[in-house]
Amino acid sequence: MDREEYAGKLFIISGPSGAGKGTICQRLAEETKVELSVSMTTRKPRPGEIEGKSYFFTTEEEFQKEIENGGLLEYASVYGNFYGTPKSKVVEKLRAGTDIVLEIDIQGALNVKEVYPDGIFIFILPPSMAELRKRITGRGSESEEAINLRLSQTLKEVSYIDKYDYCVVNGDLNEAVARVKSIVMAEHSRVSQSIYQLIEKYKEEV
Repeated sequence: MDREEYAGKLFIISGPSGAGKGTICQRLAEETKVELSVSMTTRKPRPGEIEGKSYFFTTEEEFQKEIENGGLLEYASVYGNFYGTPKSKVVEKLRAGTDIVLEIDIQGALNVKEVYPDGIFIFILPPSMAELRKRITGRGSESEEAINLRLSQTLKEVSYIDKYDYCVVNGDLNEAVARVKSIVMAEHSRVSQSIYQLIEKYKEEV
């Protein structure tokens, strides 16, 4: 992405499975003007999914073209299907002054940071490993072995936390959402090029 200063800001939210990042992102989109980024995928639509809202559904051939043309901020292959973030859609929103939030894994977040270091990177943590185990177990969809593997993966993921700008511990959901909202507000109060332009306008008015 070009290093121009956009009116909107790009927030990247990551965290281990079970930390609650998806719920936080959804609440953020519902309660503020921040919009969720829509990913592109090569998998088939599931019942109830809507083109352009749930995902941008495409073929593997078209997805590969997007990769070759540099049309994706980040992408990954998951269980035989490709998922990625369309660059043009994000840039269009940012230029229009809309804040965008990406909920992506740590590998994807690091890839975004390489091409757009001006993004704001937020890591969501569970209050404890015991609580994380409880949340994952509560889903009732994974074996004990799979849960232990996820917990082990969490420790690896946490080692990348120094690559992020903020960390929010999700012990109480409402508090965690409030903290992320505060980060959004604070980032819009940073001294930036747009502020200098405003100061120049002040000078013209004197």
